[in-house]
Amino acid sequence: MLPASCGLRRVALLFIHHPSGTNAFQPSRLRVRLHSSRTLSSVLLNHSRGIQTSNQNLAKRDYYEILGLKKGASAKEIKKAYYQLAKKYHPDVNKEKDANVKFQEVSEAYEVLSDDTKRAQYDQFGAGPFYQQSPDAGQQSRTADGWHYQSTVDPEELFRKMFGGRNPFANFAGFGDDFAETAHGYDSSQQHVMNITFEEAARGVTKNVTLNVIEDCPTCKGKGVQPGYKKVSCPYCNGTGFIAQQMGGFFMQTSCSRCRGTGYYNKNPCLDCEGHGRSVQRKSVSVNIPAGINDGESVRLNVGRSVVYITFKVAPSLRFRRDKYDIHCDVEISVAQAVLGGTVKVPGIEQDTYIQIPPGTNSHTRMRLTGKGIKRLDYAGHGDQYINIKIKVPKALTQKQKALMQAWAELEADVSGTVHGIKNTVDDPVRRSSFKTNPKRSDVREEKNYKEKTSNGGGSKNDSLLKRLKDAILGLKGYGSTSRQL
Repeated sequence: MLPASCGLRRVALLFIHHPSGTNAFQPSRLRVRLHSSRTLSSVLLNHSRGIQTSNQNLAKRDYYEILGLKKGASAKEIKKAYYQLAKKYHPDVNKEKDANVKFQEVSEAYEVLSDDTKRAQYDQFGAGPFYQQSPDAGQQSRTADGWHYQSTVDPEELFRKMFGGRNPFANFAGFGDDFAETAHGYDSSQQHVMNITFEEAARGVTKNVTLNVIEDCPTCKGKGVQPGYKKVSCPYCNGTGFIAQQMGGFFMQTSCSRCRGTGYYNKNPCLDCEGHGRSVQRKSVSVNIPAGINDGESVRLNVGRSVVYITFKVAPSLRFRRDKYDIHCDVEISVAQAVLGGTVKVPGIEQDTYIQIPPGTNSHTRMRLTGKGIKRLDYAGHGDQYINIKIKVPKALTQKQKALMQAWAELEADVSGTVHGIKNTVDDPVRRSSFKTNPKRSDVREEKNYKEKTSNGGGSKNDSLLKRLKDAILGLKGYGSTSRQL
């Protein structure tokens, strides 16, 4: 206990941070200073940046006045005012003696006014005429003098948050993995969409694509400084990469926010990459598209320091339809092929092929080619190809074709209904209706003769059919080479 006669009323313990960056506070570095209440009213704390901040009772200005705003300012106006004033008074660009004090005032004003709860209390009780240190830093208190607030938020941290973690002055070489923003006006290609055809997706192909990727800056070779210059020791942490911050009554060692723990200061940053050492560059790369890739699927590529995902957009095919690893296609055959049989050409993924059409093939008959589908990605093998047969019926006939079809119609025995231009079909509803309503003896005899002739396939009817065929094929003129040879 010190005697009262000494006139000393306050004892201050200062923990001096060792430049070597050690976390332990050595007893030899502990200094005790006795201050007279008449000569000194507070303890000056040594900041790692060489800027002194005082806890003395300084007169506090109105927060709205500090930001140059009126009391009813909106949140957008408060943020804009802080943005402009913080850049104006930042110690990196403003070398005036009081710039640091103004920078801290602006930060504290924004911290209070940007928080709805703190702002409401501040507006209710007003600014106290004197600054009162709170025993618990970062808390507000209300006294007879008004509302007081003690902030522990680092103004530099608040400033960096405003700029999304990036230094707006680009003087430091800190570089995050989320770089590739706006240094050259565009971002890196984290995802790229590539258009390919159906056949390319089914067979596989190699294609070239131009991407934006992050690479070492070609000007500074990845160093981040202008050619001919070097990085210097960070003046804010003396090259240690750490600074001491006050937490209650102690100083704690943290990473330097200026050099981001590197210990170096980039005084002459590269003009092309703004000191980052890397930049977004255009690069042509080859993409191996695996056979069997489907629409919307992606592949992962490592391009330099970037990871790029290529998503494929497969165009629809005019010939094929895909069902997983199977493909479907339509093939048309003629009436003669359907009746008599034959072969037809079928398109394929790798090559076209011919398949056999059995006689009497109906329309929409489905055929299968095993292993002629798309290559499987998950395991070996291919899917199948399914062929949907369609009979192509001619819409216009020549005289010869029409005569042949009429002769064919007269010979058909299983026609349900009638055929235009043919009266003597086996099933003629007009004849049937007339016979049922007026069954004369002559009609019965005629019906009997008609059935006998058609069942035996001969008689005068057959002679008449052959005569018409002969007249149609040999007697008509003007068909020449345009007609099909029989």
